[in-house]
Amino acid sequence: MEDESRIVELELRYMQQQELLQELSEVLYAQQREMDALKAEVEQLKKKLQDEPGLVDARQHEKPPHY
Repeated sequence: MEDESRIVELELRYMQQQELLQELSEVLYAQQREMDALKAEVEQLKKKLQDEPGLVDARQHEKPPHY
């Protein structure tokens, strides 16, 4: 009987690990999708800044009034 209870305990642990592995996989997949979206947004912003250099701060290239 002791061997049987040990086997049952091992099977339960295995099932818990499988569930945890599935949860972690889903979290990792969601994070990867979010990272991909953020990378695309950064690339889009980079392109926009390259196309319109004065967009960030047009005053940065102006001389102060006391010059």
